[in-house]
Amino acid sequence: MVTVPESHTDLLAAGVGMLATQGHDGFPQVTALWFLLDEDGLVKLSLNTTRQKTKNRERHAECAFFVLDPANPYRTLEIRALAEIAPDSDYAFATRLGAKYGGADLRAMDGPGGSRVVVTLRPVK
Repeated sequence: MVTVPESHTDLLAAGVGMLATQGHDGFPQVTALWFLLDEDGLVKLSLNTTRQKTKNRERHAECAFFVLDPANPYRTLEIRALAEIAPDSDYAFATRLGAKYGGADLRAMDGPGGSRVVVTLRPVK
């Protein structure tokens, strides 16, 4: 498995990362979002099922995740990955992710008909 170089693991404590997915028209769609470096060493995201980035991922597993060092914009981390989706119907992962962000309640961010999924980024490069 591809791993993040030790020299850049600190970037995974950043507040925001950018997820690039492929839209239905073939163009990239880039979204800033919250993320968590989980205990298994993989970056995981909590996405609402009604969002475009989730729909894009359902069509294409390939994605890129990008983090910028706020102290040095020339120091970055890019993870090219295959994104796996799993249900988070009990919001267990969303609650853990929200804790990183001051106890944010991700349920409150979901509109009617939306639910949560956990997206696990499996690095390929």
